[in-house]
Amino acid sequence: MTFKPHGKHLIAGDWVATDATFKSAPVEGEGQDFSAGNAALVDQACKAAEEAFWEYGYASRDTRAAFLNAIADEIEARGDAITEIGTAETGLPAARLQGERGRTTGQLRLFAEEILKGDYLDKRHDVALPDRQPLPRPDIRLMERPIGPVAVFGASNFPLAFSTAGGDTAAALAAGCPVVVKGHEAHPGTAEIVAEAIKAAIEKTGVPAGTFSMIHGGSYEVGGALVTHPLISAVGFTGSYRGGKALFDLCAQREVPIPFFGELGSINPMFMLPEAMKSKAATLGEGWAGSLTMGAGQFCTNPGIVVTLEGEDTESFLSAAVATLEQAPAQTMLTTGIAEAFRKGKDEIAAQAGVEELLSTSCSLRNATPFVYVTSAKEWMSNEVLGHEVFGPLGVVVKASDEDEMLALAHSLEGQLTCTLHMEAGDEALGQKLMPVLERKAGRILANGFPTGVEVSSAMVHGGPFPASTNFGATSVGTLAIRRFLRPVSYQNLPEALLPADLQG
Repeated sequence: MTFKPHGKHLIAGDWVATDATFKSAPVEGEGQDFSAGNAALVDQACKAAEEAFWEYGYASRDTRAAFLNAIADEIEARGDAITEIGTAETGLPAARLQGERGRTTGQLRLFAEEILKGDYLDKRHDVALPDRQPLPRPDIRLMERPIGPVAVFGASNFPLAFSTAGGDTAAALAAGCPVVVKGHEAHPGTAEIVAEAIKAAIEKTGVPAGTFSMIHGGSYEVGGALVTHPLISAVGFTGSYRGGKALFDLCAQREVPIPFFGELGSINPMFMLPEAMKSKAATLGEGWAGSLTMGAGQFCTNPGIVVTLEGEDTESFLSAAVATLEQAPAQTMLTTGIAEAFRKGKDEIAAQAGVEELLSTSCSLRNATPFVYVTSAKEWMSNEVLGHEVFGPLGVVVKASDEDEMLALAHSLEGQLTCTLHMEAGDEALGQKLMPVLERKAGRILANGFPTGVEVSSAMVHGGPFPASTNFGATSVGTLAIRRFLRPVSYQNLPEALLPADLQG
């Protein structure tokens, strides 16, 4: 099945065109014109979402679960066409898109299962104590309720799992919140075909048409209008620090501020403890090289920093890593802009004092090849530029003089999505010193693994202290993500007929 996009926005069940357009930039072939979004379309979509909320927000859990499962079914029915247009727009290999499609449909079905179980409602009941002295206690019940329409921003690096029907959309719809998506300009055709699947699911299940809308970008106007619209109750975002921070500030400056759940990036430091390095330094170097170049380094969990102790084991690690990376082929990056930012970032790192360029390659146009730099812990802690995320296959190895300096570096870290410990039996004492620090710094701590790859499950946290994310108490992956779009409501002495259905009986 070949899909040819029509380039329109989906607004409450209708495909809508605008006069202004932007052109897609596929890896090969000519780009196609897509209608550019504007503030008027945002207003139309948000009003439709608010109207839909009065029905969808109070629909049964069975109805919402059926809708989520129908979206998954409709995405799978378009599987080959999604892969075809997704690979053309992003340059990602077909196997990656197929896997990401499975993750997308899997998390939709996971949220359907989650809401059917009902545990997420966090129901509580304090029974009335009319005879309590000195004052009686009223009957108080509590339950989580949906907050209202949610804005979701498609991510550049995950055209399926973090975009139109991705985790933010799935969590919001599961909670009972209509969604308005701003599609990412890097893959507008992919956004459109997934929106088509959601439209089909709406028609199949009979939920209100305003439950979902998708507006193409094309200008900064759309994002600003979306996060400042008075009918939007929260925002889900995955992207750059600069773009996310600007939207976060707009949310905070509104007359009625709203939560901005932004995932803004991370350098995901890996701490190589001495006994692990003594026993398998070369193996760790090869493993790091594979993780660093996975997906052209375009993962928010890419392990961009390695912290290790000076010595022969570290030199063995570096030799193995460089030997592996020298064989890595050039990979296509998601957009020309991302490729340009990668080259700018590596030039900035290379220009810093006290930095040795261990592996320098050559990349141009939309291609990426790996780069590795080495510096001391002292230099790294004194130069904030070395802690900036470079989105792509670039790694910095930081040599600490001793365990105390490694611990000091851990204390100096900003918020991270992940921190990793590579350790053996003799490393527990150092690991125990590092753990309280890393718990303060990251949302997920790994042992003897690589952070690329995020399991979609009940116990997963994909988030962390700022600037990794804007809300350290939230996750954008896993069933806990639904809590972002709910708020607790207490019901005191209400007759059963007025209580939500899930609190009755």
